[in-house]
Amino acid sequence: MAGKQLSNGLNRANIEGLRRQQLIDATLKSIELYGFQGTTIVTISKLAGMSSGIISHYFGGKQGVIEAAVRHLLEQLKQGLLQQLQAGQARQVSPRERLMMIVETNFAGFQRSSSATVTWLAFWAKAMHDPALARLQRVNSQRLNSNLLYSFRQLMADPADARDAAAMTAAMIDGMWLRSTLNLTPATDEAFNEAERLCKAFIDSLIATRGRSDSR
Repeated sequence: MAGKQLSNGLNRANIEGLRRQQLIDATLKSIELYGFQGTTIVTISKLAGMSSGIISHYFGGKQGVIEAAVRHLLEQLKQGLLQQLQAGQARQVSPRERLMMIVETNFAGFQRSSSATVTWLAFWAKAMHDPALARLQRVNSQRLNSNLLYSFRQLMADPADARDAAAMTAAMIDGMWLRSTLNLTPATDEAFNEAERLCKAFIDSLIATRGRSDSR
């Protein structure tokens, strides 16, 4: 009997997790189609093929599911980098290689998808006026800067140079991603590939000009 109850509990947890993800996916699609303002519980529920009430049950309403969708994008970035680092565990990943992995993660396929690009753009605009979304944006910015700084500190003798390099590279990544998204509708892989190449070249130029002699 205990085993059956545990099995049922796991099934319920799996079903809830699946429904939550379906609602998050539907939210991303709704934002892609209708924008933040046009996205409602009704548009999300229709795209998910579920009742409107289930959104309130799982997320508390529109704001909750939108925040969950943004957290999903942030988690994709985090997990993308972790997967790359785990793949390189068999050999020692150099600080430069780690920096390149950070760039690649930010320009990975999921981050190029139409639903992701539209949601990121809408999120950045909305975050200026929404405290909860602004907090998520700070988490996003701080995580990127921290990851970059960790590697630059190993490459540069002057801590100030490392901080500057991390800040400039973060701005380069965000700026090139934004430019790739806005310059072409829809944004193409060629635009993102070129943006990724330029970000990597920028990092190499920083290492060449500011890095320790043994890192050049």
